[in-house]
Amino acid sequence: MTDDRKAIVPVWMLATGDVRVPELAGDEPMTAERLAELRGVLAGLADEPIATLEAHPLPDRLDRGSGIALDAASPLAKHLTELITQSVRTSPAAAKAAAAGEGLYQLVVPAKVAAQFGQGMVRPMVAKGTADGIRSALVDSAGRIVGHGTFEPVGKAAAAGAVGGAGATAGVATAGGAALTVAAPLVLMALAVGVSAHADRRRQQAIDHITGLLEQLHEQKLEDEYSELDGCRDAIDKATALLLDQGKLGVSLGLDSAVHAINTALGAADRRLAQWRVALDKLPDDKPVEIGTLTKSFPGVDEQDGVFHAHLELAALAIALKRRVIVLQAVEHAQEDPDNLFAHFVRALKRDQQRLDELESGIAGVLVRLSALELARPQGRRPVFTTAEVDRLMRAAHRIHKLGDGVVTDSRATEVAIEIARDRDGSVVVFPARPA
Repeated sequence: MTDDRKAIVPVWMLATGDVRVPELAGDEPMTAERLAELRGVLAGLADEPIATLEAHPLPDRLDRGSGIALDAASPLAKHLTELITQSVRTSPAAAKAAAAGEGLYQLVVPAKVAAQFGQGMVRPMVAKGTADGIRSALVDSAGRIVGHGTFEPVGKAAAAGAVGGAGATAGVATAGGAALTVAAPLVLMALAVGVSAHADRRRQQAIDHITGLLEQLHEQKLEDEYSELDGCRDAIDKATALLLDQGKLGVSLGLDSAVHAINTALGAADRRLAQWRVALDKLPDDKPVEIGTLTKSFPGVDEQDGVFHAHLELAALAIALKRRVIVLQAVEHAQEDPDNLFAHFVRALKRDQQRLDELESGIAGVLVRLSALELARPQGRRPVFTTAEVDRLMRAAHRIHKLGDGVVTDSRATEVAIEIARDRDGSVVVFPARPA
């Protein structure tokens, strides 16, 4: 983390409605720790979600491949540009940050908003090359975190437009002695794009895993399932690009057929999960399990590229694709009800993703139960086993015990961070949402 404590980082308090909360802070600069405390208090006291937006210098090198690019005419880019334009008139810190025309903006939404998304919408994603690190775009070319300095609240932006609605511009709400910029469309669109990018990253991870598995298995039925799911990507990508530019979805995109294929795959995942649970319930609680008994219900569980692992990846792919569709549906619903933009968006997300959360947590529970099993020695008349048999048992035990590694079972909500790289021409790249 950088030791440059002299840097001034502008931070906006973004309300998603006209809120009134007790006096919490003035316009004085604050530390990162104080800002985190303020976020927690605002989340607990405010009737409407209140996010924070920080402006940092754009790192020299930034991997944009994981994000979703939007041009300067997109709603998100226009709302961000408008917020910056209004703020520079009254805030020297904002004016200095915006002078370069480019920057890296980090939006943090409170934990209770993340809870409304459901436990599975945003989860940690392990960075390559680290055991448990979470990749963040907010680093420079040397890998140091940028912009960790003194945070200066941006004062009142020029009030204009209504509080809500897809066409609303930034207004002002008063929270005691602090000014909150009302920017529901900006927060909504950033969440929509960030969550969509997160789901797409999970989709790509699942594809990377399943491609190698199917090359080894040569299972035509599984290949057909995968091909049908992967064929949905084009329709979802086009619908995402269209809707995030505030267009209207039509049947010509093929989204309806894509949703049908995804729902079919989710149905298969539900049936497999039910079968796995029944099989686990039949196993003795206090006795070791023979590997042969286990593989009857979980074929290939003891192999690196077995059928069981392919079933897991197919389920992960279907869940990731469905999460992108849910975000699209939520944005579409919100745009149809512009006077109730943010609340409508959150309600749509919360209602539709419950099934996915249950499926994902059910699969996680199966993996944890499998990883805790004790394997028995093979039954046979011979008192001594060959070296190959012993090696196979040890490899199987190791692979099965590792099934629980990386499984997320903690459903507590955390703050969600979304990073947005803004270029000089006003276009943006939104990176996958992640736990803050």
